[in-house]
Amino acid sequence: MVYRTTLTPLFTLRREMDRLFDDAFGRGATSPASWTPAVDVREETTGFVFDLELPGVDPKQVEVNTDNGVLTVSGEKHAERRDEGGEDGNRWHIVERVTGAFRRTFQLPQNVKEDAIEATFANGVLTVRVPKAEVPKPKRIEVRAK
Repeated sequence: MVYRTTLTPLFTLRREMDRLFDDAFGRGATSPASWTPAVDVREETTGFVFDLELPGVDPKQVEVNTDNGVLTVSGEKHAERRDEGGEDGNRWHIVERVTGAFRRTFQLPQNVKEDAIEATFANGVLTVRVPKAEVPKPKRIEVRAK
């Protein structure tokens, strides 16, 4: 039998809670459409890797920034949908694909090289690599006699 890690339900619950609060308090009919892309974060020996699912997003519409130890990934997903009830008789019956602006922020640990962060985009997945900084090694100080 295959078991998921115990943290997965917590992340799913958090995402659902975020959506509930966004719908109730911040992103209703008066603000632009928005969505939250799924992300996987893993630590490797050389750094941290963030994989964000961005299907249908043009890489030119994605921004990756760091400021004071905070990594921010933002952008927008566009889709052209017209339901004019026009002469051609085309109408949308189900619309489940989300569009609009997105923004994810992550607090980075102190031991990273912010100036060496790299981002690549392939097959609808944005991969952001954050390399670790070298850990200072202890240095022996020689004591000299006067």
